[in-house]
Amino acid sequence: MTRASFREWPTLALILAAAAAWMLLIGNYPALGGWIVCPLAVLVVTLQSSLQHEVLHGHPTRNPAVNEALVYCSLGLFIPYRRFKSLHLRHHNNDRLTDPYDDPETFYMAWSDWQKLPVLIQAVLTVNNTLLGRLLIGPLVSVIGFLGSELRMIRSGDTVVLRAWLHHFIGAVPVVLFITLVGEMPIWLYVSCISYPAMSLLMLRTYAEHRAHDTAEARSIIVEFCPLFSLLFLNNNLHVVHHAHPRAPWYDLPAMYRANKLTWQRRNEGYVFRSYLQLAATFLFKVKEPVAHPLRRRQSDEAGG
Repeated sequence: MTRASFREWPTLALILAAAAAWMLLIGNYPALGGWIVCPLAVLVVTLQSSLQHEVLHGHPTRNPAVNEALVYCSLGLFIPYRRFKSLHLRHHNNDRLTDPYDDPETFYMAWSDWQKLPVLIQAVLTVNNTLLGRLLIGPLVSVIGFLGSELRMIRSGDTVVLRAWLHHFIGAVPVVLFITLVGEMPIWLYVSCISYPAMSLLMLRTYAEHRAHDTAEARSIIVEFCPLFSLLFLNNNLHVVHHAHPRAPWYDLPAMYRANKLTWQRRNEGYVFRSYLQLAATFLFKVKEPVAHPLRRRQSDEAGG
């Protein structure tokens, strides 16, 4: 291992610790019970999802195959790592952030597509744009939309997507076997009380991660004080820093932010929250922005005028 890669021992250690913690928790489900195991496992699965994000950005080694092997088994079960990697790297085109067509991780829609939706679907997506709605129904809305898109690509003959799902299923086999045979946990309980809440917890991070704005750097958020969430999200609460330096490891982001705090806040034009508590107080029951991309509508109106 080179000196450059050895420096990344915190990421490797965290990957191994998360895997060990998951096996200990699930393996001791018969003794500890769901009230103890499920909440703690939610935190571990959330952390592993954040580690997958770290890995797709080229950590902890310089070898993509080795990195993928370290997180090959997706403990959350819902999203294939290879699809996450492909879509997320496309998302890192900062000039196209939040674009309904070019940003695969956006929650915005084009106005023309929004207007074609049935009123009931519009209502569901509007509720999903409140923080409470995102936490409660966000994972379901996202998984349904994601699976629909993936099935269409597979049916159209996209072998890259198909191979990603085959790898996902292969990696899911030992996870499911460990859950059901070693942990003696019903798979429905794991999905409903661990996988789903873990994805919901990730939705807290992604809920306000980006906003519609004319300036690219002003589209990414800063959430400052959050010791627990900073670890679970691997400092992606400092999201404008991550988007400016996507290859920087998670443990370098806080120092990068502190060194130029005011500069970062100017760069993202004050899109700053002190904590996720402040974010919740602002948007728990309030729609952050319309589902239909507000700048796209403005540009359409200007063109029409």
